[in-house]
Amino acid sequence: MIKYILFVTTVLIFSCNESKQPVDLSQLLAQGQWIDLSYDFSHSTLYWPNNPTGFKLDTQFNGITPGGFFYSSNQFCSPEHGGTHIDAPVHFAKGKLAVDQIPLSQLINKAVMIDVSSAVKDNADYQIMPGDVEAWEQKHGKIPDGVMLFFRTGWGRFYPDPAKYLGTTEKGTAAIPKLHFPSIHPDLAAWLVKNRKITAIGLDAASVDYGQSKDFKTHQIIYAENIIGFENLANLEKLPPTGAFVIALPMKIKDGTGGPLRIVAWVEK
Repeated sequence: MIKYILFVTTVLIFSCNESKQPVDLSQLLAQGQWIDLSYDFSHSTLYWPNNPTGFKLDTQFNGITPGGFFYSSNQFCSPEHGGTHIDAPVHFAKGKLAVDQIPLSQLINKAVMIDVSSAVKDNADYQIMPGDVEAWEQKHGKIPDGVMLFFRTGWGRFYPDPAKYLGTTEKGTAAIPKLHFPSIHPDLAAWLVKNRKITAIGLDAASVDYGQSKDFKTHQIIYAENIIGFENLANLEKLPPTGAFVIALPMKIKDGTGGPLRIVAWVEK
């Protein structure tokens, strides 16, 4: 397996062999494939039930102009947190990073993927615990410092069906207690902060806290450390446990607490 260090600023990758000769970036990338980890944004995009609006796309113009050429342009409106999106630390931690302040080095990085889908199965209230991570590490080794950490719960198979993915089709504040989906237990959040050095955390579910959370403690613990979050990730079943390289570029909203995210992963063929 090719080991690599990707320097984005120099767009060169050096193979970790003894000669350390530069390798053309396009040649190295051709040895792998890109995986899209994002859902598209449309009328089907899922948002928290108490959001008064979802994704809206309005046509401003679509047709032949008076000049005789075709032209089209739309206007869109969306809450920050819905569909495949980023949580900036300031979302739950006062004074921490907003979307526009997150360094590129935190958005472009290697990732590990822990598959807990066999443990979750159909348990909509499953919470990922330290033991799940320790079991993975016994097989794959300790999570390296400075990586993104993804969890595959298997819940992505239900997106964008709100009844199955969120646990309810209802809207408004009254629907929130009816949310049911798996996610990360606060004990694991605290364990990761104390024992591992990750830069981002993400999963194929609607929140880094499970649906029945009342205090969003995982959000609080993780984001207080300026770790960023990715929610509603797609296609995690296509990632290997280790070796993926991820580019996660959100809409750069000044002072934003989150925003729509296009996130892709490069993996070796």
